[in-house]
Amino acid sequence: MAQYSRLEVAAVMKETGLVPLFYHTDVALGKKVLKACYDGGARLMEFTSRGDFAFEIFGELNKYALKELPGMILGVGSITDAGAASLYMQLGANFIVTPILREDIAIACNRRKVLWSPGCGTLTEIARAEELGCEIVKLFPGGIYGPKFVKAIKGPCPWTSIMPTGGVSPTEENLTAWFDAGVTCVGMGSQLISKEVLINEDFDGLKATVQNAINLIQQIKNK
Repeated sequence: MAQYSRLEVAAVMKETGLVPLFYHTDVALGKKVLKACYDGGARLMEFTSRGDFAFEIFGELNKYALKELPGMILGVGSITDAGAASLYMQLGANFIVTPILREDIAIACNRRKVLWSPGCGTLTEIARAEELGCEIVKLFPGGIYGPKFVKAIKGPCPWTSIMPTGGVSPTEENLTAWFDAGVTCVGMGSQLISKEVLINEDFDGLKATVQNAINLIQQIKNK
C-alpha cells in the first residue's frame, strides 16, 4: 500500500520541482541510482515500467527505499491500464504516471487516494483529467509542446498544475523556460540519468547533477 496520500505527493512534487525517471533491469544498479538521486536532494522517483518482470524490480527498489531512504517517494510510470496500476499499488507505488488519459486508471487510483498523473496533450484532455480528480497533469511529450504551450494554458486555467516530461534538461536555460511558463514540477529521464552515468557508474556525478538541478529550480522559483 502507498505510504503517502496523493496530496502529500503533490506537495513534495511542488516543493522539490523535480521527478527523476529511471528504469533498468539490474536491481543493484537501480539501488545505487536511487541513492544518488536521494543524496542529491530528490525525494521522488518515477520507475518507468517498460520491461518484463518490471514489477519485481520495483518491489525490491521500494523495499530498499522504505528501509534505507526515509522520505523517498517511489511511483511508477508508463502505466497504460487499471490492472497494471493496481498491481503496482499493491507493491506500494505512491503515485502512478501514464502516457495517456484513461478513466479506468483514474478510478483505480482515486479509490486508494493515490496520485495519478495522466499524459495529456490538449486543453480538453487536461480539463477532463482535472474533472476526474487529477492534481498534477503530465504534459507529454513535453518537448513537442514546449513552455509556450504551458504559458498559454495557464492564462485561462491558472489553477492547472503541469509536469512536463520529455524535452526537459538540467540546464539553467531549459529549466528557466519551463518554470517561468508556470510548471509545477518537471519529469527528467535520460537527460538526468544518462547512459554514460550508468555505464561508468558515475553516481557521484549523478548526485551532483541532481543537486544542481534542484538548486536551479529553487532559484528560478524564488527570483
